[in-house]
Amino acid sequence: MIETIKIGTIRWHHLIAPKEEELNFLRENFHFHPLDIEDCRSKINQRPKIDVYDDYYFMILHFPKFDNTNTFIKTKEIKIFWGDDFIITIGSSPWVVAELFEQAKAKLAKKEDLELSTTDALLYRILEKLMTETQDLIRLIGNHVEILNRDLFGKKAEKMIERISVTRRNIILLNTIFKPQLPLFQRFESGKIEGYADNMEIYWGNILDYYQKMWDMIEDYQELVEGLSQTFDSLQTNRTNEIMKMLTLISSIVLPLTFITGLYGMNVILPLQDYSAAFWLVIGLMGGLSFSMIYFFKRKHWM
Repeated sequence: MIETIKIGTIRWHHLIAPKEEELNFLRENFHFHPLDIEDCRSKINQRPKIDVYDDYYFMILHFPKFDNTNTFIKTKEIKIFWGDDFIITIGSSPWVVAELFEQAKAKLAKKEDLELSTTDALLYRILEKLMTETQDLIRLIGNHVEILNRDLFGKKAEKMIERISVTRRNIILLNTIFKPQLPLFQRFESGKIEGYADNMEIYWGNILDYYQKMWDMIEDYQELVEGLSQTFDSLQTNRTNEIMKMLTLISSIVLPLTFITGLYGMNVILPLQDYSAAFWLVIGLMGGLSFSMIYFFKRKHWM
């Protein structure tokens, strides 16, 4: 269903998971290019882009969002038709833009002034809301990295491996989302996307500043989580080496004792076998040998 609100001379249409009849309505009433309608019909995420036409712009933008478990980040796609007197936003499910649309509708119902006189201002409001929500999400990822750094020296290795893997996966996805869109927002700030209102360069520059700041944060977190991963791997390798060293030392001590017990367990004539105190002599020999080896290992700082 197409929902519409009127802000002065501007009409904002919002669609969630549009059906064929709604797409036909857009094609027949706005005469959008068939390829743009096809992009709106597709259920697969398209590559971020902005297409420039004589009487409108068509944008596909990607932003991150946590899944229902607040564990993994997934890509949310928003499609925007932007004309002189209309904005059309299309999403696959209720999200930030839908919330902003509902807020605007509620304010209009109360006859509050939204202070929007051009579609450029409305588009800026939409993009700014998306940027602030995304910035909060990236800061949450940064908190996850800080917690990993704090808990790095804990003893729960399997849990730490899982947390590092999830955080690394989320940061990689953020990188994948942000990288192709940076040139797109640079086109706004540079004036290559002219829009329909004057003196919007500062506002588009602010959007680019948001985006550039978030991009820098993502790169910093990516370097941090890679460093944490390498440090954790080194710690686990060192712990494994310490365990193997201790097991080797124990085996070295037990080996001669095993040889002696095996020797005296043979059914052959051996020295001292008829001596009444032979058992205690052998035990003393084995004890002395053990303590001698332990002393030697400690002196060599192997233990």
